[in-house]
Amino acid sequence: MEDEDPIPLSALQHHLFCPRQCALIHVERQWAENASTAEGRVLHERVDQPGRSHRDRVRTVRSLPLRCRRLNLIGVADVVEFQPPDHRPYPVEFKRGRPKAHRADEVQLCAQALCLEEMFGQPVMEGALFYGEKRRRMAVAFDTELRTLTERVAADVRAMIDQGRTPPPVHEPSRCRQCSLIDLCQPRRLAAPPSVADWLRRHLRD
Repeated sequence: MEDEDPIPLSALQHHLFCPRQCALIHVERQWAENASTAEGRVLHERVDQPGRSHRDRVRTVRSLPLRCRRLNLIGVADVVEFQPPDHRPYPVEFKRGRPKAHRADEVQLCAQALCLEEMFGQPVMEGALFYGEKRRRMAVAFDTELRTLTERVAADVRAMIDQGRTPPPVHEPSRCRQCSLIDLCQPRRLAAPPSVADWLRRHLRD
């Protein structure tokens, strides 16, 4: 696994949101920006200033490089707090919007925890997602279910990159509208055509 290119932690978040989006970014190396990604980039530019500080016995490290050799993951943590009494790492990931129905953000944070566990030799049981729209943290427990999901997504991303194959689009309007790659993906034009039964059901409903 060491001989393979490491997987960016962000690829896990992209894959769980949409496998095709993940392949466009990490297989085909395509990218486009919209208002949401621009806001997210500005947020991270403010947060991701390397450095460290101490407050109330908590040591805070910003832009900490991460690596998990077991899963061949690599990335950068927005913030890692080392909290008393045992100074166990506590990752904090900053997101621009609000909590989501899917678990993509939680998987990205859990992947950071797996990196920190390997790097510091301590179990990391919890972290937090800070959403800019809510202006507060949401605690995330790294339980067995989330860890299993994270490792499965990492394996799926590894397989996708190794195969060099981009999945066909699946047009889901609510999800596709949020995606900055919609013009590159062209989900409405390239998605598989509906069956006759689906066509009849849709027109009868309309």
